[in-house]
Amino acid sequence: MREALANAATMVRLSWAADRWRSVGALLTVTFLPLTGSMRAVGVAVVADGVVRSRSSRVATGVIVIAALTGAQHVLEWASIALRMRLREHTVLYLDQRVMELVGGLPGMEHHERPDYSDRLELLARHRSQLVNPFMPIPWTLAAVVQLGATMALLGRLHPALWLLPVAAVPTLLASIRNERRWRNMWRDNAEDHRLLTRLFEVGTKPDAAKEVRLFGLAGDLHRRHVETFERIECRRRGVSVQGAVLKGLGWAVFAGGYMAAVVLVVRRAVAGDLSVGDAVLVLGLGGQVNGQVSELVYLTSWWSRTVEAVGHYRWLVDRSREAAAADAMVERLPVPNRLASGITFAGVGFTYPTTDTPVLSGVDLHLPAGAIVAVVGENGAGKTTLVKLLLRFYEPTAGAITVDGTDLRRLGAAEWRARTSAGFQDFARLFFTAQRSVGVGLLDDLDDEPAVLGALDRGGGAGLPDGLPHRLATQLGPEFDGGIDLSAGQWQKVALSRAMMREDLLLLVLDEPTASLDAATEHTLFERFTDQARRAATTTGAVTVLVSHRFSTVRMADLILVVAGGRVTEVGTHRELVDLDGHYAELYRLQARSYT
Repeated sequence: MREALANAATMVRLSWAADRWRSVGALLTVTFLPLTGSMRAVGVAVVADGVVRSRSSRVATGVIVIAALTGAQHVLEWASIALRMRLREHTVLYLDQRVMELVGGLPGMEHHERPDYSDRLELLARHRSQLVNPFMPIPWTLAAVVQLGATMALLGRLHPALWLLPVAAVPTLLASIRNERRWRNMWRDNAEDHRLLTRLFEVGTKPDAAKEVRLFGLAGDLHRRHVETFERIECRRRGVSVQGAVLKGLGWAVFAGGYMAAVVLVVRRAVAGDLSVGDAVLVLGLGGQVNGQVSELVYLTSWWSRTVEAVGHYRWLVDRSREAAAADAMVERLPVPNRLASGITFAGVGFTYPTTDTPVLSGVDLHLPAGAIVAVVGENGAGKTTLVKLLLRFYEPTAGAITVDGTDLRRLGAAEWRARTSAGFQDFARLFFTAQRSVGVGLLDDLDDEPAVLGALDRGGGAGLPDGLPHRLATQLGPEFDGGIDLSAGQWQKVALSRAMMREDLLLLVLDEPTASLDAATEHTLFERFTDQARRAATTTGAVTVLVSHRFSTVRMADLILVVAGGRVTEVGTHRELVDLDGHYAELYRLQARSYT
């Protein structure tokens, strides 16, 4: 009950935050709209009595009541629809912004590794139709209750037994509630299958995998797996649907029996002369409305339940965000240094990804001196990228600590620390903005500063890129947009590298396989340029530059080379020292050197 009340309160807060005045307007129009139907039945009863008694004034009064209520109904319907449509638009906008803020505002990236988090986002997306107007079940339910109350007040004054008519609808309501619970469980239990269904569709239709799909003839296999997954979900849906239909059918049978009993009672009293013709017409008309009103309550019960469930997923996301922010706020913050004096130290650092038991890193002890260019090498899966993620505070160590000039990195605010870092990644983002914006977002303060963007392009190896674009920096990137152009993989990589070069006042620059789409000669030239920039940064801020690369002709430029194997740093030294050591690095170096001879 507490959870349901909390969800209901969130339903109100969401709508109020999105558009408070339209929320009030929707509440009022929706609440009073159904009353016009119930009161029109009174007008019909007045007309019937006037006709039977040959009283034209009474007939005229009834007609005026019917006409006025009909007009009021049309006005309220028009106003209600207009208000609700605009409220829906504003709520969609507000919710999209809030979800983006909540997901993007989490300090780390751990949540992206958790299946339970992915399941919740999937359920949130699946229940989007309920979330786009979460407030409306409240006024509609209130309206249904008011309408049913007015109807029963009119019926009850004619005979107390008619008050029992809604009791006949209780089995239907209970069946509806149980059915909704089964549907909620079904959606929750099938969230992973729904994610798989979406992913199979994306692989089969999006351009990212188009080459492999055709090359390896995967279209048929993807279609087969999509059908099998859908059928697996559909089988469970059919089971829930059949059981729900049986329960609802039994409930409606009970209500039909109660309604027929009410009709028999009314007819007998009318025949006995205890009711006027107008009263009989009123009872028969309102009795028919009770049937519709019960149907409405059944639907609203389902709507309310689905909306509460959807809002529960949203609240889960809000709570996760608050918990992460609260945990982050509990740490006493220290200012990020203006300049590195000593450097960055790993002390017994270990890391295990969420929901797994196998450490990716363990017992890492090393020191990255201020101003140093540090290269990280190792085989795929050795833990190189995880090392980088810890440096950028995308994750926190699960053991040990990372210190910056002796201060635990966790005591430096994540946003403040990242403001003094930059990075270029192998799995970079292709931002479909204009060319200037795609680079400029690397430093939002200089987003519209064309000279700053051109300077970053020069430092990132993309100085010649604007000359090849139809509108230079104003060119829209991305073929999905009107007038947008696509770039080659190497050009996209240079855009990403230039984006990383927008920031110059750095304490840490990370380049994690950022030139994988470039040839060896181009990569070597770029790293020579990065090395020169790193030297300049070292003299001003003591910045540490970390290069992750498989090409040993590049890493030999570094001041310090780290060899990562099996989640541990197994060798540390300069290129010459590691070659003389004749260990794992020397073996890998000789293997790669032979491949170029």
